[in-house]
Amino acid sequence: MLRWPVDGYAVVHNNSRDYPPSFAVAHKATALFPNHSTRRGNLTGGIALNMERKPEEELKAHLMETNDEFRRLAVQHSEFARKLDALESLSHLTDEEQLEETRLKKLKLRLKDQMEAILHQYRSQVA
Repeated sequence: MLRWPVDGYAVVHNNSRDYPPSFAVAHKATALFPNHSTRRGNLTGGIALNMERKPEEELKAHLMETNDEFRRLAVQHSEFARKLDALESLSHLTDEEQLEETRLKKLKLRLKDQMEAILHQYRSQVA
């Protein structure tokens, strides 16, 4: 979570990758820092404007509450994301850190694929 001082108060910018994702309004932060980025990309975040995502997020929230496997995968995915954030906050990575970053990205992607498979399975059972 990033905090920027704006007009005498702190602006909270939610950069967490917890599942299901939560979107925080970054009061004035996107206007002040429109291209704030790291090695991974843009961190401006903001409000989720795509209303089509709401049913998808509700389904993920439902599975987090009801499906132990989905919840376990999501927790592990978040842990890998936090480790990646720590690595990517460094200005320079050693060769070993670069290998760890690549390994974590691959593991995180595998977890996301497994979670998507559960979502697909759940959708096909409901339909």
